[in-house]
Amino acid sequence: MKSAQAWRLGMKDMQMVPASRQRGHLKKPTWIIILVSLVSIFLVLAYVYPAQNSAACYVLSSNGCEAISNWLPPAPARELTDDEIASRVVIRDILKTAPLISNNSKIAFLFLIPGALPFEMLWDKFFQGHEGRFSVYVHASKDKPVHFSRYFINREIRSDKVVWGKISMVDAERRLLVNALKDPDNQHFVLLSDSCIPLHDFEYVYNYLMYTNISFVDCFEDPGPHGSGRYSEHMLPEVEKKDFRKGAQWFTMKRQHAIIIVADSLYYTKFRDYCKPGMDGRNCYSDEHYLPTFFHMLDPAGIANWSVTHVDWSEGKWHPKSYQSQDITYALMRNISSITDSVHVTSDERKEIQIRPCLWNGNRRPCYLFARKFLPETLDKLMLFFPNYTSI
Repeated sequence: MKSAQAWRLGMKDMQMVPASRQRGHLKKPTWIIILVSLVSIFLVLAYVYPAQNSAACYVLSSNGCEAISNWLPPAPARELTDDEIASRVVIRDILKTAPLISNNSKIAFLFLIPGALPFEMLWDKFFQGHEGRFSVYVHASKDKPVHFSRYFINREIRSDKVVWGKISMVDAERRLLVNALKDPDNQHFVLLSDSCIPLHDFEYVYNYLMYTNISFVDCFEDPGPHGSGRYSEHMLPEVEKKDFRKGAQWFTMKRQHAIIIVADSLYYTKFRDYCKPGMDGRNCYSDEHYLPTFFHMLDPAGIANWSVTHVDWSEGKWHPKSYQSQDITYALMRNISSITDSVHVTSDERKEIQIRPCLWNGNRRPCYLFARKFLPETLDKLMLFFPNYTSI
């Protein structure tokens, strides 16, 4: 009797509790559950469908998708295709093979030119007295040049037409490398254009290249329209967008790297077929992306990430600054040959300037051994100055 009465009194007391207090008691845990659920769903979606440029990432982090990706477990490793496995096994074994020690190690100078070589006499002056320590190979894509220097006579290889921005540029580079690799004494390979000049004397260049264990291949990440904006998903699965890189085509390369470039078929084919002007409405240029991407993927520690060939992009045009006769002064040449920082600028709206010191065997050294776009009219002044401005 008493218990029934107590029950009725308890129910009466509960009925007297304001409804707002009951709702308040439920409100806090309900919203916590909802918030946790939303965060969990968001993280799952971010993991499955990463949106690297989405503004939604900033809802949870002011640092965007990159900060959120740090919370997530690493994505499972992609299974390589049969062609990738075969290619990587060959490349790995070549890179692990010790270079042949030659009593007559040489640098192969590879001239990729349309016809005449305006600075042939300057190069003749550069080579004089160093016979047996270099080789010369000339790829003339339009006209057979008339040579004045004994170092260039009969040094043409079988050449083919080269079109700026197309895979034929890479084909010509590989053709030069193949011919230079025939000589087992060639241990380092330098690609040069018709507008290139030496910035230092031969001895300095020889020691700079032969006594380091890396190749000077330009490579940087550009998230803008002229960088990863040129990427095509047709390159999948072998080439992913996160690995797509950019760099100047003018390289110097040790022998093992030259061998894997001429042996490569898999990655070369991807760039031949899917990196070209007008591809998917974008202009992709293989000579700016193939080698940087290839080495970033397969031997990132083996390259310097800058080119030892200087060029001036400060004018902000499609082509770099061309030096005229009135530009050539002792101060200009001295300044170019003394630069110790490599600079890259991204093509996105941020125009991020990436500066890194040029380290040679761990020590800061001048970045550049060569320079380009010099007009033929500058030859007389360059002959007068060289090699006086190159003393370090």
